[in-house]
Amino acid sequence: MTIFPLPAFDDNYIWIIQDKDSSSIWAVDPGMANVVLDYCHKHEKKLVGILITHHHKDHTGGVAELKQHTNCHVYGPKHLTELVTHSVEDKDLVKVFSRNFNVLATPGHTLDHLCYFSEQDEPILFSGDTLFKGGCGRIMEGTPEQMLEAMQKISDLPDHTLIYGTHEYTLANYRFALSLEPDNLSLVNSNLECQELRSKNLPTLPTKLNLEKKTNPFLRSHIEPLKIQAAQQLNEKPAKNPIDSFSQVRRAKDSFS
Repeated sequence: MTIFPLPAFDDNYIWIIQDKDSSSIWAVDPGMANVVLDYCHKHEKKLVGILITHHHKDHTGGVAELKQHTNCHVYGPKHLTELVTHSVEDKDLVKVFSRNFNVLATPGHTLDHLCYFSEQDEPILFSGDTLFKGGCGRIMEGTPEQMLEAMQKISDLPDHTLIYGTHEYTLANYRFALSLEPDNLSLVNSNLECQELRSKNLPTLPTKLNLEKKTNPFLRSHIEPLKIQAAQQLNEKPAKNPIDSFSQVRRAKDSFS
């Protein structure tokens, strides 16, 4: 099985899952139909399945047209009744070719957000807008408590899990992360590597969970110097409990320029 991105909009990635020696593919969060259809036409592939992480249009905008053209299966949040053919929720299983994916409910960015995790062979996670390289999604519908729980759920996965987020936000995320931890050598080095990749118009994704634990402020909101710096950026006193500390880091990012 191979996984690769099709760029869409300004900074989205539609992840394509392709099995060895197969003419079939799956797509994750296809916000644009023509990007997937053009790929299928050019490479003589057939779309047989779609995974949806949440309802935002840049993740679902192409689903209806793709269903119409391909009659593919669509897995996603149960309230998307006009789009999904198979509604899924936390702890459900989805089979993509020979791999089983566990559905993880990760509300926070949206209330319906799902991630898809497979531990077969090399563990992989399609994280949608829950976790990015160096960042996490804005809290648009959920609460800081829910988002922190989502971070903890992802943190509990194997350290070598490959994480496929849906946006190329890495350099912007790293600018904020470096404002909190300018002496974090893992962060400094990863930032340089990603600058080089982007200079060649190459994706910075996927990332690995063990790198995120060393560099991502939203998996590190328990680190005392980081907490203090985030509070200072907000002109607040450092929070005294984990949820409020996470909230301060998230709000500091929201106001960061």
